[in-house]
Amino acid sequence: MNFPYLTRFEPVLLSLFRFITGLLLFQFGVAKLFKFPPLPMFAKVELMSLYGAAGTLELVLGALLILGLFTRLAAFILSGEMAFAYFMGHMLKGETPVFLPLLNNGTLAILFCFACLYLSAAGGGPISVDAAMGNERASTGGAFARR
Repeated sequence: MNFPYLTRFEPVLLSLFRFITGLLLFQFGVAKLFKFPPLPMFAKVELMSLYGAAGTLELVLGALLILGLFTRLAAFILSGEMAFAYFMGHMLKGETPVFLPLLNNGTLAILFCFACLYLSAAGGGPISVDAAMGNERASTGGAFARR
């Protein structure tokens, strides 16, 4: 089925998707670096560790996604970080690789990886600092926008 009347919402929903994705990644950075909220899995995270580096990327680049500033670059870097997190922190965590995301708790890392990969191609949408500065090519801010 085709719902042409819903396509008018695509640009705004892209901006909302970018904002929420950035906000969720930002919260992981806050939890890892500032221990808020206090979570047992991030209790011993040190700044000069892989978790500390991941937290710094999630905090800074998540904030850029929230704002929609340098969206494509920030999202591309975060996509790579999430792929790295899946392979190192989930799939290869134990002695033998666990490939199924349901068994290795890597579902969220995969979802963030592909959400950020999409944002790196689609851009930040019309409600973003990038769009306000004129850095996006079309009203949707997407690389695949109709011209």
